[in-house]
Amino acid sequence: MRILAIDTALEACSAAVLDTEHSGAAAHESLPMVRGHAEALIPLIARVMDRARTTFAEIDRIAVTTGPGSFTGLRVGIAAARGIALATGKPAVGLSTLAAYAAPLIAADDSLPVVAVIDARHDHVYMQAFGPGGRTLVTARLVPLREALRFAATGAPRLIGTGALLLAAAWPPAERVPNLVNPLPAPDIEWVARLGAAATDTGSPPKPLYLRAPDAQPQNAAQLARR
Repeated sequence: MRILAIDTALEACSAAVLDTEHSGAAAHESLPMVRGHAEALIPLIARVMDRARTTFAEIDRIAVTTGPGSFTGLRVGIAAARGIALATGKPAVGLSTLAAYAAPLIAADDSLPVVAVIDARHDHVYMQAFGPGGRTLVTARLVPLREALRFAATGAPRLIGTGALLLAAAWPPAERVPNLVNPLPAPDIEWVARLGAAATDTGSPPKPLYLRAPDAQPQNAAQLARR
């Protein structure tokens, strides 16, 4: 199976082609960026496809991160994945950004807990906690930092994601310190591809996982009265 993976959820614009018959990705590229995903993504996908020496007709599945993450970034990646899927007649699958963060740590050692955490600003974080065997202990959610610490500060977990340093800095002194703190700005795109290959729900198109309402809201006072 050949997977085209896309990630624009956070602080990178990334794509990879994974051939499951081989051990690693056929090609991948990740550009650090906070803005500009829309302009960068399609040329980046073209370069990755060219390096992998494959065509869209040879891709079996498209995988894309669906959030949580940047509202604009998520829409860019999901729109691209759905567009490619529609044009090629191939399925597209959506993957949690938090699960993509945690996947390589769980694969390396599934006996230690993992907390994937993304800085949501204003003293809030998106988080998901995984226990032995990769079992979900705390489902993906948006919580205040204090509440995240209550969920996470047991068993010296490994912390990964843009909020890892934030969580570690507020760690309760009475608790065992985390085994690992990795402030990775975006998930490893190869693992997005691997999760895409393993996904079983291919029947519905990817949808954004926002976990909170957008900061920008309509101004009701500016609406014109209907006659």
